[in-house]
Amino acid sequence: MKTFSDPQRLQKWCLGRRMAGAKIALVPTMGALHEGHLSLIAAAKRRGADEIVVSVFVNPTQFGPSEDYAKYPRDAKADAAKCRRAGATAIFFPTPANMYAADHSVWVTEDGALSGTLCGARRPGHFRGVCTVVAKLFNLVRPHLAVFGQKDFQQAAIIRRMERDLNFGIDIVVAPIVREPSGLARSSRNAYLSDAERGNALALSRSLRELKPGPWASQRRKVEKTLADHGLAVDYVEAVDAGTLKPVKSIGKGTAVLLAVYDGKTRLIDNRLFA
Repeated sequence: MKTFSDPQRLQKWCLGRRMAGAKIALVPTMGALHEGHLSLIAAAKRRGADEIVVSVFVNPTQFGPSEDYAKYPRDAKADAAKCRRAGATAIFFPTPANMYAADHSVWVTEDGALSGTLCGARRPGHFRGVCTVVAKLFNLVRPHLAVFGQKDFQQAAIIRRMERDLNFGIDIVVAPIVREPSGLARSSRNAYLSDAERGNALALSRSLRELKPGPWASQRRKVEKTLADHGLAVDYVEAVDAGTLKPVKSIGKGTAVLLAVYDGKTRLIDNRLFA
């Protein structure tokens, strides 16, 4: 497995592999890799990628001033070992300094049709940072496909729109949520949780499993009560059209139910897609 930290060296290698006929996949991550991330590598392998590039970058521009950028878990050695075992062929460990020039001034933004609600409404500037860094990674790697996780549902929808609107020509693959045996969605931020908080967090997946097609209002009230009864501070509970992220009044095919809560000081998200 090749290791890169310099963006230009990565770009040169990827261009050479592409010109040689290799099918390239990109798996963007912030590190602290777990089974959910490894499932993205597996998804790339299933789609016949010859080269699987995993980026590991805690991107400062997608964190707000009071968020957890400084304490976000980082373990480059463990991440590299996990990528190697999972079958990645290259790993990219950039630094903020070599991703953003001191006078960086060009940003990629979505005008609010998808980013103005849910996490975007509560984390100003978050998706500007996400879109910008992903666009930079697309330009560096020039992948044929890029794999993202369903757990970050709004992010995946925005990246799909960015790829379409900016004509990147990349197949955006969204892999299913990977859960712990308890049902808790895998997340690097689960490391912040105490045993009691982990128990409370199970109310997220339990609430989602109990949902049924049909009117949303009464089910929403039930979900909100269940979450509150487990000591979770509700950020949002929404049923939306999976493509437009517009609210819907009834759960049916093409509906996504999205949850965000604070479990102690830790913000957790989860969702269920009705296919």
